[in-house]
Amino acid sequence: MGIFSRFTDIVNSNLNALLDKAEDPEKMVRLIIQEMEDTLVEVRSSSAKTIAEKKELQRVMNRLNDEVNDWQGKAELALSKEREDLARSALIEREKAAEQVGVVDAEITLLDEHIGKLQNEVSQLQDKLADAKARQKSMLMRQKTVASRLDVKKTLHSDKLNDAMHKFERYEQKIDSMEAQVESYDLGKKTLKDEFAELAAQEKIDTELAALKQKVSQNKSKDA
Repeated sequence: MGIFSRFTDIVNSNLNALLDKAEDPEKMVRLIIQEMEDTLVEVRSSSAKTIAEKKELQRVMNRLNDEVNDWQGKAELALSKEREDLARSALIEREKAAEQVGVVDAEITLLDEHIGKLQNEVSQLQDKLADAKARQKSMLMRQKTVASRLDVKKTLHSDKLNDAMHKFERYEQKIDSMEAQVESYDLGKKTLKDEFAELAAQEKIDTELAALKQKVSQNKSKDA
């Protein structure tokens, strides 16, 4: 059956191997998920039909069991009336109905096995589908991250960025040159702070000079 062979291919497939071979992993995962979802719908639809068939067969078997009981009752009635010929005919009909019950019961057993397999396959497919969707989310996040990093790398290595950095450097040099020109106009001009600093330095020199004179004078006095 096409549905189950395709389903088996998907369930038994190694997603890692498929992704390794795919030129576009994201597209491959999207196709796998779509295929799984379509197959899941078909398998569930098939399961519903199979369950409906089982219910119909169950109704047939119930009717046949009623016939078996009915012919059994008729056979007993015929014997109670000493009509062995009718009892024999009733027993023959009862056996025919019982044989049909056996056939229908065997069909129901096969359907039960089939339904069990379908349920197992649906469970496996749901697990695979959940795994594929989780991988899809992870892949999309990784793809966005890598794409952003790639854009940054391209920008860092682009000529435009290098040209922009060179322009910044030229602007900085121009500003440095302008600042140097401003500072050149202030050369030779003393600020109030500079003048007070000179006074303090001159006072220190004067103090040291006076001390030195006194020392020299004392030395001369000792020599005399």
